[in-house]
Amino acid sequence: MKPTFAGGVNIALKIPKSKYEETVRFYRDILKLEVGPEKPMEHPTVSKPHQVTFGPNTVWLDCVENYSHSEVWLEMKTNNVAEATSHLAAHGIGTRDELEKIPEEMHWIQDPAGNVFVLKNE
Repeated sequence: MKPTFAGGVNIALKIPKSKYEETVRFYRDILKLEVGPEKPMEHPTVSKPHQVTFGPNTVWLDCVENYSHSEVWLEMKTNNVAEATSHLAAHGIGTRDELEKIPEEMHWIQDPAGNVFVLKNE
């Protein structure tokens, strides 16, 4: 069976600590989007996330200590992570699981431009 791919509903914005509070205020106070309270988190790279309702999607505002600029990370769903990982590897796209800790049944990948995706089962 060939793996299938589809975009997921989660989008993570990795925001430098120096711009984080201003960014949360932008989504909450200027755009008037639904921004949830800060979620408690014990994570090696994300110090505090806020969840934003963004139409049918969820945007995660992730405060990161060691970034100098923002990055967008996307969710990519597949019908079989193992087969998808093999398919991607055959096309020169390896996993990047060192980027951030996630459950073992998922993988981080990057497109040739460096955009980050979490690869997970549907």
